[in-house]
Amino acid sequence: MKSMMTHVAVYAKDIERTRRFYETYFDGISNEKYVNAKGFSSYFITFESGARLEIMAHEQLQIRDNLEITNGYSHLAFSVGSEENVVKLTEELIKDGYALLSGPRRTGDGYFESCFADPDGNRVEITV
Repeated sequence: MKSMMTHVAVYAKDIERTRRFYETYFDGISNEKYVNAKGFSSYFITFESGARLEIMAHEQLQIRDNLEITNGYSHLAFSVGSEENVVKLTEELIKDGYALLSGPRRTGDGYFESCFADPDGNRVEITV
């Protein structure tokens, strides 16, 4: 049996703001918003590579702190094609008020990257 990952999902405090973040900075394309009668809603954001991110909201969402080094989800990574593009997008995100977590820098394993917090504090890595 073959398996294939189809998407990653995250809950958002502000689903519209989070959708716009991934559309604006990472060229994601959103489907129409899904809403059900139980207080749940979601968007699927599709990226050029075919990868998809489901952004979800719920009326009973419980907010928790995003901690740096814990088990579980760590980050999403986006390739922007060159070191110059990493720097350019990093500068744009800083200008627009997003929290720079690290970089731009060359990591010990040879990647050139910067890391930001998305609108919900989730770590987003920008790399070549």
